[in-house]
Amino acid sequence: MYAWIWRKLPFGLWGKLTGSLVLALTAGALLWYVVFPWATPLLPFDDVQVGTGTEQQGPVPGGGADLGPDEIPYDLHTNNPEPSAS
Repeated sequence: MYAWIWRKLPFGLWGKLTGSLVLALTAGALLWYVVFPWATPLLPFDDVQVGTGTEQQGPVPGGGADLGPDEIPYDLHTNNPEPSAS
C-alpha cells in the first residue's frame, strides 16, 4: 500500500517527501481532532473508582487519645491476615 502511495505522489523526491509528510500530518490531525474526541465518551478512561483508603466505618481506635511520637494509632496485625492454603 505504501509503495502504491509513493508511486502516485507527484513530482520528484522532494515532492514525494513533502507529500508524504502532508499526508501523515493530515492523518494525525484527523485522528487527533475528529476520531479521538468522538471515541472518548465510549472509552472507560474516566470510570476510575479508587478510594483513598482512609474511610472509617466505626469509632477511631484508641479513643483519640494523644499518642507519643513513636506510637502507631492502629493495630499492626488485624490488617495483615495469614495467607490461606489454596
